Amino acid sequence: MTSKSMLVLGMMSGTSVDGIDISLVRISGAPPNLQIKLLSHTSVAFPGAVRKEILRVAEQNLITSGELSQLHSRLGFIYADAALAACKKFRISPRNIDLIGDHGQTVFHQGPSNSSKSGAAPFGFKGAGVSSPSTIPSTLQIGEGAIIAARTGITTVSDFRPADLALGGNGAPLVPFADYALYRHPKLGRISLNIGGIANITVIPANSKPSQVFAFDTGPGNMLIDALVSHFTHGRQRFDKNAAFAQQGRAIPAILNELLRDPYLKLAPPKSTGREYYGAAYLKKLLALGKKHHAKPNDLIRTTTIFTALSVVDALNRFVLPKHKIHQLIVSGGGAQNPLLLAQLSAALARLEVLPSSALNVPTDAKESLAFALLAYETFHQRPSNIPSATGASGPAILGKISYAPPR
Repeated sequence: MTSKSMLVLGMMSGTSVDGIDISLVRISGAPPNLQIKLLSHTSVAFPGAVRKEILRVAEQNLITSGELSQLHSRLGFIYADAALAACKKFRISPRNIDLIGDHGQTVFHQGPSNSSKSGAAPFGFKGAGVSSPSTIPSTLQIGEGAIIAARTGITTVSDFRPADLALGGNGAPLVPFADYALYRHPKLGRISLNIGGIANITVIPANSKPSQVFAFDTGPGNMLIDALVSHFTHGRQRFDKNAAFAQQGRAIPAILNELLRDPYLKLAPPKSTGREYYGAAYLKKLLALGKKHHAKPNDLIRTTTIFTALSVVDALNRFVLPKHKIHQLIVSGGGAQNPLLLAQLSAALARLEVLPSSALNVPTDAKESLAFALLAYETFHQRPSNIPSATGASGPAILGKISYAPPR
C-alpha cells in the first residue's frame, strides 16, 4: 500500500441505461483527510442493441444462464473499450492510470428493506421482481472486472454492493461516502440529491461525523419520465430534454394524488429501490391511469415529472427536515438538467437553497463516476467505504472485488 496520489478512472452506468459516465480523478491521503480532484469527465453511449438487452434483463424478462453470462462478459469488453476511449480523449496513456473503479450495470437489486417491509408490487401489480417477505436480499451488477483489467492493463475494482449486503445492509446507496468527503461543511447542513433513473439523497448535517450521515433512495428519478417519453415517441427519444414535453402539458391532480399514495414512499429508511419496482409494471399502471383520466401524452409526462419532484419533497418532509437543520439541497445527475424538476423542488422547498452540484465544482453528470473512483481507491488501500448509517449494514465493509492487471 502507498500513500502517494493515484490517478483513478471511475465508471458508472445507472438505471437509466443511457451510457457510461467516466471520471478521471486524482486522489491522495486517507479519511478524514482525503484530497480529491476531478481532472476530466466524459460519457460513452451504449450500443443500441446492448442497451435493449440490458433493459430486457433488468425488467425481469426470462433469460437463460448462457445469455446472462454472455452479457456479463460483453459488458466487460464494452467498459474496457470505454475506459480506453476516455484515456484517448483525456490525452493520457492507460499506463499512467493506477486504478479503475467500475460500478457495473445493475440488473437486479433488492435489499432487506424491500424484502422484509414491502411484499406488494406497485399499485397491486404482481411480478415485476417485487417479491414476498421471505425473499433473500440480493444484488447483481454485471460487467466482468477481469476483462476490464486484462483489456486495459489497469487493476480494476468492481462489484461493490454485495459486501455491504452481506452485513445486512441494503447495498445502497454507496455514494454517501463521496458526498460526505465532498460536501461536509462546518456550519451548513446539506443534502446531496442525485436524480438518475432513481433519486437518492445523502443527508450531511453541519459538522457531522460519518456516523451521523444517512441516505436512501427516495423513489423514481428520471426512470418513469424516460419510459413515458420512449413509449409515446416509439423509441425515437429517450428522455424529456429541457422538459419540452412536460412544459406543453398540464398536471392531472387525480393521477398525481394516486401516485403520491405509492407505498414505497412511506417505507422508513434505510431503503433502496430500482427498475424491478419502478419498471415495466409501473409504466403499465401510469398508462392505465392516463387512459382513465383522459390525459394526453404531455399531460402524463408533466404529471409524472411533478410526482418525481414531490416524491423527493415527501421524503425530506417525512424523514429529514423535522429532525435536522438543512440549508442547501445540492442536485446532481441527469435530472439536474430538467428545469421543471428543479423549479418544482425550489417551489416546494422554499426554505432551502436549491443549487446544482456544479456550483460546488462537481459537474452534475460526473458526481457518481467520481464516487466510484473514490470507493475503488479506498478498497485498494484495504479501507471500508460504506456508511452503515446510510445502508443499514451492521458495520463497516471493504467494498468490491479486485481484478489485478496482468503482469507487464
